[in-house]
Amino acid sequence: MAQAAEVANPTLRYVKDGGIGWITADNPARMNALTAAMWEAIPGAVAEAVADPDVRVVILRGAGDRAFSAGADISEFESSRTGNAAQIYDTLNDNAFNALIDCAKPTIAMIHGFCLGGGLGLALCCDMRIADDASQFAIPAAKLGIGYNARWVRPILAAIPAARAKELLFTGRRFRSADAEAMGLVSQLVTTAELEATVRALALEIAANAPLSVAAAKQVIDEISRHPENPDMDRLDAAVAACFESEDYAEGRRAFLEKRKPVFKGK
Repeated sequence: MAQAAEVANPTLRYVKDGGIGWITADNPARMNALTAAMWEAIPGAVAEAVADPDVRVVILRGAGDRAFSAGADISEFESSRTGNAAQIYDTLNDNAFNALIDCAKPTIAMIHGFCLGGGLGLALCCDMRIADDASQFAIPAAKLGIGYNARWVRPILAAIPAARAKELLFTGRRFRSADAEAMGLVSQLVTTAELEATVRALALEIAANAPLSVAAAKQVIDEISRHPENPDMDRLDAAVAACFESEDYAEGRRAFLEKRKPVFKGK
C-alpha cells in the first residue's frame, strides 16, 4: 500500500492503495476496540476517501488476525458513557455511522474474527460485508445494561428482518459465521486465507466500472430502501441522467464498439 494519510488518532489509519481507500481500526492488543478518538477519526477518513477522485471503493478492516473490531472500548465507559458524557459519546458514534451510511462511494467491510457491538454497527453501515469462516458476531448491549440507540437500529433492519434483529438485541448472543450469513448480516462468507484476496478482487471489479453509474445505483438503492413510500425521484432521475451526459458513457460506447476494456474517469 502507498500514500498513507494522516488521521486524528494513530490507532485509526487511512491508506490509499490505487483505487481503494483502506480504513483500518488498529488496536489489535484490545481486539481493535474503538476508543473515542478512533470514533472521532472515522468521518475524516471517509471524507478523505470521498474527496479523492482516484479512490473508487472504501474498505473498512481491523488490524491483526483476531478481530475486525470488538466494538467500543469498554474501559472508557466509566468516564465517557455516564451522565452528560454519554450524549457526547453517542454523537461520536452517530457521526461515524452516518459517515459510512452517507458515503458517496461503495463501502465494503472486510470482517475477520470478532465483530461485536459497535464494530458490527460499523460493518452494517457498509454496502457489503465479506467475512471469513472464523468470524463471530454480536451486539451485547443487553448484557451490559446499555440502551441501544434507535438511530443505530436502522442499519440492522436494512440487513436483516425485524424478528432476527430482535433476537440479536434481546439475547446479546454471539452468532458464528454460518448463522450470520443465514441471517443476512454477511453478504459473502469465505475462508480466512481467501478473505483479503476476495475483498480486493471485488473492490477492483467495482473500481473498474464507471464511477457515475455506480454512484447513481448506490443513490437509487439507498433512497428507495430508506424512503420506499416517498423517494426523491427528481434527485434520482438527475443522477441517472448525469450518467448519459457523461464522458464515461461516450467512452463505454466506444470501448464496446472497439471490443476493448473501457477506461472510465468519473466525468
